[in-house]
Amino acid sequence: MVLVVRVPAGPSRHRVAVWRELRRMGAVSLGQGSWAAPDVPAFAEGITRVIELAERGEGQVVVLEATGRGETDAAALVGLFTAERQAEWVEFLADCGKFDTEIDQEIGKGKFTLAELEEEEQSLERLRRWHRDLKARDVFGAPAAAEADQQLKHCTERLEDYTERVFTALHQM
Repeated sequence: MVLVVRVPAGPSRHRVAVWRELRRMGAVSLGQGSWAAPDVPAFAEGITRVIELAERGEGQVVVLEATGRGETDAAALVGLFTAERQAEWVEFLADCGKFDTEIDQEIGKGKFTLAELEEEEQSLERLRRWHRDLKARDVFGAPAAAEADQQLKHCTERLEDYTERVFTALHQM
């Protein structure tokens, strides 16, 4: 799908809301108000939301079903989407590494409190939501997706271990 988006410059909140929704749903900018999104159910809700947001700002969105002139065009679009998802997965993996480091630091300090456990649970839940959202829009399967699955599992195991340590420490008091 190609989305041609026009939203008046002012007030800027409408343009920003449309831009954020396009980014959130995983659309790829083609330049100057033109965006592309795969024609799959995972993107349908986002496209509807973009249209609503644009209309709220007295703008409009023209949605076109598009096909390339050949396999080269289709491959180029798949490449754009895959590169965007790959970059997102790499960022996700970096945050998994930060989570792992944080658990190491808390264990190293012997900081086994319920407050810290709750904070780590919230961090893991944020990673889970992010993973779920990325998975939904990674329709072409970026290379880092499999590693991200493994890292999320690792983070879950790390939290389980930390939880056990917290409860052991609290029950020894």
